[in-house]
Amino acid sequence: MKISSLVLTALLGACVVTAQAQSNVAIYGTVDSGLNKTTGSTLAIGKRDNNKLGFKGVEDLGDGLSALFQLEIRFEPDTGAVENTTTTTYRPLFQGQSRVGLQGAFGTLRFGRGLSAYQETSIAFEPWSGMPTPAGFMTDIQVAGYTSDPLSAAGNSRNRFSNAAFYNSPLYAGMFQVNVTYGTKEANGNPVIIGRGTALAPQFPANSPAAEAPYSVSATFYNGPVGLMAAYEKNGVETDIWSVGAMYKPIDGLKLMTTYQRQNQDFSVPFNPITRAWMIGANYNVGVGKWLAGIGHKSPDGLTMTRQYSIGYEYNLSVRTYLYSDASTRHADTHVNYYSLGIHHNF
Repeated sequence: MKISSLVLTALLGACVVTAQAQSNVAIYGTVDSGLNKTTGSTLAIGKRDNNKLGFKGVEDLGDGLSALFQLEIRFEPDTGAVENTTTTTYRPLFQGQSRVGLQGAFGTLRFGRGLSAYQETSIAFEPWSGMPTPAGFMTDIQVAGYTSDPLSAAGNSRNRFSNAAFYNSPLYAGMFQVNVTYGTKEANGNPVIIGRGTALAPQFPANSPAAEAPYSVSATFYNGPVGLMAAYEKNGVETDIWSVGAMYKPIDGLKLMTTYQRQNQDFSVPFNPITRAWMIGANYNVGVGKWLAGIGHKSPDGLTMTRQYSIGYEYNLSVRTYLYSDASTRHADTHVNYYSLGIHHNF
């Protein structure tokens, strides 16, 4: 998908005019790029984090009620193209999220596209905060290779729900919160998923009463240096996953964290449907820098287990910009090493 410079200029211009007219509208984003090298590949320009351009705003409606919206474009820093879009795949312009809703004493209710409750909650319990770098654990280990949106178009982000409602409860007693995501059966009109059936009898046709509506729930508890998490999700092909996690801050600057998750693909694969995974990690802030480290393990039934060891370092040049370096080694069917060096800037 190509976006003409004229269309993008008009979009940005409209948002700037809106931002000037309403002080509660903001333009923000992330630009992250650097060098990376993986075993068996050449040195490349890549990214550690998702690159994005976003627009968000809040309007005070009175009596404690507010309207809010948020839109995020995702792009590739090395080419400037919309993220992962090719001549054979389609990704939406607002790939990151496109949501509008209301916020009040009841909590926050939004509609559109965004991270599911399970995926959004898990980010806080992972050393790389859910960034898609191969050194991180979120995509494969932290969620056991699970996908929230298997019925989406090829190349689409798989940790989000489209056509969904999102609810975040108020923070009870300043410590406890519940999050719920419910997706409709629209499935973006994509081809059927066969699952354990045959080509003549697929189990998960899109836009059909036979398809299950996906949903996701999570709960978090924070009290002083302790944080706890529990989450459960079932996607459109009835694969489900649950996870529990904990974090602890024994001293200033040090955050320890661990998670365990179990995925069940019984409706999608004929054999060995269970995958178990765990991760132990830490963040340690020292002066203007931060160390990141973790160990992860994934055990799919009847398949080769995966072990991953990762370490990273961030050096803050300012409150918005830091340099980073990551390294990881992964053992499964093959042994793969990964190294990166780059710069991350928020605006």
